[in-house]
Amino acid sequence: MALFNHQDTSSSAILTRLFRLSFLLSAMSLGDLARAIVRALIFVCFLLPPALAQADEPIITVMVANNTRSFTRSELLTRPDATTIEVARDVTYRTSVSYHAVRVASLLAGMTLPPDSVIEAVALDGFMAQLPPDLVLNTDDSKAVAWLAIEPADHPWPPIPGKDTSAGPFYIVWTGAEVGSIRSEQWPYHIAKLVSQPSPASRWPALAVNSALPSTDPARAGEVLFAVQCLPCHKLNGAGASDVGPDLNLPKNPTEYLTPQGLHDVIRDPRAVRAWPAMAMPPFPQDHLSDREIDLVIAYLKHMAGRKH
Repeated sequence: MALFNHQDTSSSAILTRLFRLSFLLSAMSLGDLARAIVRALIFVCFLLPPALAQADEPIITVMVANNTRSFTRSELLTRPDATTIEVARDVTYRTSVSYHAVRVASLLAGMTLPPDSVIEAVALDGFMAQLPPDLVLNTDDSKAVAWLAIEPADHPWPPIPGKDTSAGPFYIVWTGAEVGSIRSEQWPYHIAKLVSQPSPASRWPALAVNSALPSTDPARAGEVLFAVQCLPCHKLNGAGASDVGPDLNLPKNPTEYLTPQGLHDVIRDPRAVRAWPAMAMPPFPQDHLSDREIDLVIAYLKHMAGRKH
């Protein structure tokens, strides 16, 4: 007799059948009961969808327009174009590192990026880097080449200096003759998604300086730097995709409550000014942002203090 008859779902009928089930289980020996449980678990595992059965397998998703692809760590490591690369000076680890990696351009092969778009690298912690397509699609070693480094499960990477976790499971690194032209925030780690988005200028007009400014005004150069170095964590005028850090214009712009030198010091190394356990902002050493570049960002922020939206 079936333990559950779907034709009778009254409360009394269900209780009766549950009583019968408990009676049958109590009559089984401990060994038989253990074997029955193991068989049931194996059966359930066979019924699980692959996405649930491999829940611990890291996955990166690539989305361009209406085209979506997903790759597990195992799939990436076994691709025929996966290879070992040498990164002479890794921005995150600050040393020479070898990685198993696949060119980012290969993951985007056959996908057509919309005009005036970027690839937004979305990290697990909410960091979002805007990567120009001419950079991520390049495969010419005489320029800079983007790679997706893959952390093997059996050989995990060391923790990032000053952090408890590695840069894995997926990390965008760069090689090539012009690798020095890649900014520090264009080396995003803990990557979960690569998504095509409109360029920051098109997507967020509220980031723009006054169109009447001369082309040589420092605020214009600061706007470009802000989009690459600051926008991955901060909004300005509500414009931006990340909430890792605060909005830098609303309700107040930092130039309204910090001296120029004080703001310069905060950008250079925030922990040298004030620190707390949950602080997320990293320092920007000279090879990430020069003193002049910090001054350009401050010029942009000061200009935008008068352009609140």
